[in-house]
Amino acid sequence: MDAASIATSSMKTINFLSPSTTQRTTNPTTLTSPRPSNEATKSNVLTFYSNPRSYSISLARCSTKPNTNTEDQNSTFDIDSNPEAPKQAKPNSSDEPSSPLPSSSSSSGGLVFDLGTGNSWDSEDIGSPVVKRFLSDEEERWYMWYYGRSKSNPGLDSIGLAVSSNGVHWERGVGPVQTSRDVGTVMNCSQDWWAFDTFSIRPSEVVIMSSTKVRASSAVYWLYYAGFCSEEAEISGKHFDLGFEYPERFLDENGGFGKIYKSLPGLAISQDGRYWARIEGEHHSGALFDVGSEKEWDSLFIASPQVVFHGSGDLRMYYHSFDVGLGKFSIGIARSRDGIKWVKLGKIIGGGESGAFDELGGLNASVVRSRKDGKYLMAYEGVSGNGERSIGLAVSLDGLNDWTRLQDQVVLEASEANGWDNKGVGSPCLVQMDGEEDEWRVYYKGVGNGGRTGIGMAVSHGNDVKRFRRWTGFHM
Repeated sequence: MDAASIATSSMKTINFLSPSTTQRTTNPTTLTSPRPSNEATKSNVLTFYSNPRSYSISLARCSTKPNTNTEDQNSTFDIDSNPEAPKQAKPNSSDEPSSPLPSSSSSSGGLVFDLGTGNSWDSEDIGSPVVKRFLSDEEERWYMWYYGRSKSNPGLDSIGLAVSSNGVHWERGVGPVQTSRDVGTVMNCSQDWWAFDTFSIRPSEVVIMSSTKVRASSAVYWLYYAGFCSEEAEISGKHFDLGFEYPERFLDENGGFGKIYKSLPGLAISQDGRYWARIEGEHHSGALFDVGSEKEWDSLFIASPQVVFHGSGDLRMYYHSFDVGLGKFSIGIARSRDGIKWVKLGKIIGGGESGAFDELGGLNASVVRSRKDGKYLMAYEGVSGNGERSIGLAVSLDGLNDWTRLQDQVVLEASEANGWDNKGVGSPCLVQMDGEEDEWRVYYKGVGNGGRTGIGMAVSHGNDVKRFRRWTGFHM
């Protein structure tokens, strides 16, 4: 019997739980789901190998139209499996936010997703967009997982899901999802005191996987995320006198110095992108792996673990940390055969030259392997010498070595003084569109006056990715 057959014969099942009771598991067994009664008779079970170390996986494609000559590889498009399920009230992104933006089109250019309404889970802060596009012969569908925090409960950071038919106008929820077709919060911080993700969670990437023995209709979503605990990293010196804090806050709203909280990479899996089960990694806190030793470049934290599927048995994780020795943010890479156990390969992007937009380094990388030429394109957030945040690009032939900045200038920077994102842009998410022009989109977090946040979108000039323009409307 071959290895694949042995693995298949040893498969067990998981019933996914609601976001508020998301479980953490190493060797999964059948779990009882406390879902709403109208879902009690629905089969929503993920089948996967009980030994994740021997789990042979492949990538279920998205953003491409299905090939009728293959094994229905795009059937994961129809992930809303319950068309009759009731939906909670969910305001559109164009609904009135908790505090309105300036009304002029120039000040709101590029903004496609604002803060939620006053009573919603994402009314105080949003960011870390992870955007995926799915195509079928009939329609296109967009999914965006993002981080949010509410005004009424500022200590509760969550990950939520919004959906769209065009990637511009989004449907969102004001609270937790209730059905497999719903939108809203899908994952909260862990309640386990020993866990690495009790303080905050930020989505980094969603990879759609399937086993070599299972058709793509049984594919599952793998969510890689950064989990934060309340442990503060103590750093002395001038490097943090700029007043920005981490996680993901550009400026200290009170005018003081920012704080750095320890973060580690985590993994959760789902059948529908809504109900998640945490997968416990090798670290004692449940994280996938730990920070480096005291003198290594990633000794402080591991953040924004963005994963790219290169081929069977070859996954690459791009993450960032702060190199204390150099006083700069840096981006590194790790490699895995199964997506769970990782081997660090080292740093690939450090700080730029003096006066460059990324003089103090790069962070929050988004890496895409181009369908046109197979090259790897990285959009990342650069930090200048005075703390300004902007977005730059780098390219690599194999995604491992020889990363080269596409140009020394930014491809997207903070807007003018009256813009909604005039204090900085970052946390980019690259999306490659279909078509002859090879157009790209970048979704990003923008910060404006008073630390107000939003999610914007910019598009490339055809296949020229050296400069992006903020989206201002569809053009015929």
